[in-house]
Amino acid sequence: MWDNVLLALQSLRANKMRALLTMLGIIIGIGAVIAIKTVGYSLSSSITDKMSGFGISNITVSLTQKDSSDSDSSTSAGATDTDVRVRMFQNSTPGDDDLITDEMLAEYRAAFPDDIACIELTSSVGSATAEDAADSDTTTATVTGVNDEYLTGEEVNVLYGRGIENEKDGTRYVAVVSEKFVEDCMGAAPASAVGQSVDITVNSKPYTFYIEGVYEYVEDEDSLTMTSADSDDVVTDFYIPLDTARRMTGASDAGYQSFTVVASAGTDTAAFLTTTQSFFETFYTRNDTWTVEASSMESLISTITDMLDTVSLAISAIAAISLLVGGIGVMNIMLVSITERTREIGTRKALGAPRSAIRLQFIVESVVICLVGGIIGIFAGVGLGAAACKLLGYAARPDAATIVFAVGFSMAIGVFFGYYPANKAAKLDPIEALRYE
Repeated sequence: MWDNVLLALQSLRANKMRALLTMLGIIIGIGAVIAIKTVGYSLSSSITDKMSGFGISNITVSLTQKDSSDSDSSTSAGATDTDVRVRMFQNSTPGDDDLITDEMLAEYRAAFPDDIACIELTSSVGSATAEDAADSDTTTATVTGVNDEYLTGEEVNVLYGRGIENEKDGTRYVAVVSEKFVEDCMGAAPASAVGQSVDITVNSKPYTFYIEGVYEYVEDEDSLTMTSADSDDVVTDFYIPLDTARRMTGASDAGYQSFTVVASAGTDTAAFLTTTQSFFETFYTRNDTWTVEASSMESLISTITDMLDTVSLAISAIAAISLLVGGIGVMNIMLVSITERTREIGTRKALGAPRSAIRLQFIVESVVICLVGGIIGIFAGVGLGAAACKLLGYAARPDAATIVFAVGFSMAIGVFFGYYPANKAAKLDPIEALRYE
């Protein structure tokens, strides 16, 4: 076997340009597949890492309109299917009777006490701006109404003062702000900000809030925290009581359109997601228009990863066509090589070499050509994939399984496309081969 490998390498050195052109299809095919898989794997890994930081164990339950098939199953006696479909599209927003109520949440907590760590309730108010009296700079923050459990669920570390407590705060204009907001807006030490007032403008309306807590600001490049386009100020969160947010936006206090469940440690999020959706769907069996839908970051990540893998596989399959072309090129060059070395084959057979030895010699040579081309293609693919990932702003993460598969596949191509020429060489008649000129 080693002698056959040495003969194959000597043949490559003797015909460098021809060997390189023969391997070109293999190099392009494997390089393209690895580059595409590297970009796809790096992209999906980066998205997974970033989204995991936003609560992979969180389940979001939200109201959604029923489609016609859902409505058919919940049609009440005496109501026609046409009536149901008319009602379906009359309301684009849920009414007070359609909202998820505190009573539903209480039943939910009681039914699954060991699976629920906390339930987060939020109400988005909008973007707020505050001017620093000292230098007239503007600080921007995102105002969000939250319940007591939100800061705990999102692991917001309150350094000074206290967090939001809806029973105590009610509709008071109090807030929990970041230490970054205090430094940028008030120009004061975070500890001294508790109890101080801050004037902000939300949706063109002025408000005065009193700071009851300051939380730790953690800079994270992988988070979705935004920065102002015209300044270096970071847009942080400005937390206020949930009832205060509802008063500011005029939202109904009858219930909620959505909420987030933080699952307890050890809970199977995927299974609990299905259980949660089934539990709340029972409250909407008689509702002709609305139902609930549960989703999680884990299921979203899985969906995105599957989509990226499908696209990557489809593109790789197209790129792999060049491997077929490369394999045909290998077969062609092996047939030419056999023609050129007919007398050599005849001499070996005259000296007693069996057909299997001749066949093995040319199969090994074909495998070596494809293997060398595959190795070059691996380096080219990893390099191109890393360059593409750098342009996209992601860390390059080559897929080891793809590289191993590429090496094995290149060897398989060598065996498959080298067998016919090798078998043809093995069947040559030694007398006719020695006469060949």
